[in-house]
Amino acid sequence: MADMLVNLMTLPPVEPVIEKLDAQGIHIRRPIAPDKLRIVDWVKEHSSASAAGEMDVCFGHYPPSCFIATQHGDMVGYACYNATAKDFFGPTRVLDELQGKGVGRALLLKCLWALREEGYAYAIIGGVGPAAFYEKCVGAQMIPGSTPGVYKDFLVALKKGIMGVEVEE
Repeated sequence: MADMLVNLMTLPPVEPVIEKLDAQGIHIRRPIAPDKLRIVDWVKEHSSASAAGEMDVCFGHYPPSCFIATQHGDMVGYACYNATAKDFFGPTRVLDELQGKGVGRALLLKCLWALREEGYAYAIIGGVGPAAFYEKCVGAQMIPGSTPGVYKDFLVALKKGIMGVEVEE
């Protein structure tokens, strides 16, 4: 899984996406400390133990380096940044039934705008799955030679295919 590069100086505005979701009862927000255990558990259940570990790290930053999506008080998605490496976006996940409605785009933009506000000019999307999504939303471009990138020493998780990669022993 290759990494992608995003120019943070050319990001589209996030406000119209947030307003559209708010009208549908879907809210994007930065979580607070009392949310931590429920969020980490949700990420473990809906993504992986590895992603839950990354989410846990986000709560070590102030403010937490993540955003969540909620609907009717229930979590329906999340996105992290500065989790495994500084200036990296990911992991992220939106429930299947809400994919294609702008939730993932809103979470992505909130995180990338946060990185820009921290002073970064470019960001890296680590270990990309849906490359076309990132190209369309933020003009991300593949970084040649970036596989396996920061996740190359991922212990046993890679051997078991948890990150979508099978490794021979």
